[in-house]
Amino acid sequence: MGLPSNINLGRPDMNSLLETRRLRRIREVEGYLDLILSASSHLPASIDAKRTLALRAIALLDEIDEIDGASNDTLYLRGQTYRTLDEHQKAIDCLRHVCDDDPTDIHVWLALGWSYKRVGRLDLAIEALEEAMCNDPAQPIIHYNLACYWALAKNLRLSMEYLAQACEINASFRELVDAESDFDAIRYDPEFVGLMNLIA
Repeated sequence: MGLPSNINLGRPDMNSLLETRRLRRIREVEGYLDLILSASSHLPASIDAKRTLALRAIALLDEIDEIDGASNDTLYLRGQTYRTLDEHQKAIDCLRHVCDDDPTDIHVWLALGWSYKRVGRLDLAIEALEEAMCNDPAQPIIHYNLACYWALAKNLRLSMEYLAQACEINASFRELVDAESDFDAIRYDPEFVGLMNLIA
C-alpha cells in the first residue's frame, strides 16, 4: 500500500530550509557586529580589520535581502553596521525606516539618536529619544542620553533634569558622568556641580 502523497517523511519543506538559512546568516551578521564592538572596546584591532568585518556583514545582509526582501531585523542590523563604518547618513536611513514601521523598539530609537548626533543634528537626536521615552519612560539610558544631548546643546536646565531622572531610576548612571565628554560644556557650572554633589 502506498503512502499518501502529502506525507513529508520527515524531510523539511523548502520554506523551512530557506528560513533556517536566513536565520543562520542573520546570526553571522550579529557575530561580525559583536566582533567589531568587542575589538573597539578591548583589542587593538586595526581600522582596516574592523572595516573588513563590517563589509562582510553588509554582503551577508545583501544576500538575505536579495532573497527575502528587506525586513526590520535586517534594516536594523544594516544600520548598526553602517554606524561602525561611520557612514551615519546610511545608518539613519535604515534606522528611520525601522522606527517608522515599529515605533515601540527603544533600541532602534537610541541608535537613531546616536547617528543623528554624529551628523550634527542634535535637534533630531533629541526628538528620537523623546519618541523612545513615549514608549518606555522608565528606561534610564533614555534619560541619560537626553541629558548628554541637552548638555551639548548647552541647555543646562534640561540636561540636569534628565540626568537627575536617570540617576533616580538607576543610581549607577552617576558613575558615567565624570568620563562623559558630552557634559564638558556645563560641567563646571555651579548648578551642575551642585547636582553632582547631591547625587554623589
